[in-house]
Amino acid sequence: MCRFLAYAGAPVFLDSLLVRPNGLIAQSLAARQARTVVNGDGCGVGWYAERPEPGLYRGILPAWSDANLASLCRQIRSGLFFAHVRAATSGEVSAGNCHPFAVGRNLFMHNGQIGAYAGAAVRRGLEAMIPDALYPHRRGTTDSEAIFLAALGRGLETDPAAAFAATLSEILALHDPAVLADYPVRFAAVHSDGEAVHAFRWSSDEAPPSLWLAATADEAGLVIASEPCDEAGLEWTAVPPSAVLSLKPGRGALLSAFDVVAPARGGRRAA
Repeated sequence: MCRFLAYAGAPVFLDSLLVRPNGLIAQSLAARQARTVVNGDGCGVGWYAERPEPGLYRGILPAWSDANLASLCRQIRSGLFFAHVRAATSGEVSAGNCHPFAVGRNLFMHNGQIGAYAGAAVRRGLEAMIPDALYPHRRGTTDSEAIFLAALGRGLETDPAAAFAATLSEILALHDPAVLADYPVRFAAVHSDGEAVHAFRWSSDEAPPSLWLAATADEAGLVIASEPCDEAGLEWTAVPPSAVLSLKPGRGALLSAFDVVAPARGGRRAA
């Protein structure tokens, strides 16, 4: 499983959250709440600044040894940014497979998996869910990027929760129920359009990836992370399963249910 962090609030330098004891870069080498302790299959940051589209840096080096990442984090100040360190579950180690992913104003990163993605029918079915107009944005081979592009075609820019719920429901329909029991779909993810931030925690089984929320020490910003990333005693709260957490300017954090309707048994299946 990967590790990620998202921040929204008063502008801060990226290194204030990423380069510190037990910050995300440290977690790339020694994660504490993941089955995969080392997340060394690439890294990336995405940030919003003075233009509508986010800036993006992605590289195949482990975060702990990427000098370019460290330099960028010391120089970039932003009020909304994402960061991700990857432990590959699908797709080779390449820049195109590193998170975050960006299309227009949209930024997305994911921790989780489609358990049966290696199967030809599931993989081809997910590829077919990407609209033709968006397929040119398909740069890599991961299930994560495919989920993002499929959701963009299902109204992500207007209703993120409904778009991801529809996308995940269609993905479930690609699976035989017996296969899904052994190879679950797990989804912890964050999306932003540069204004609102939406974080999701969901799984087809009872083991969704971890997701946490905390306010910064000065209460000027909110942090969403795969696991607590600060040694200074911030008060972290676990996001409950099957939930979406929305951060909007002037409204704080709003928690609501994230419902994914499982398909009927007669639907499309994959072996």
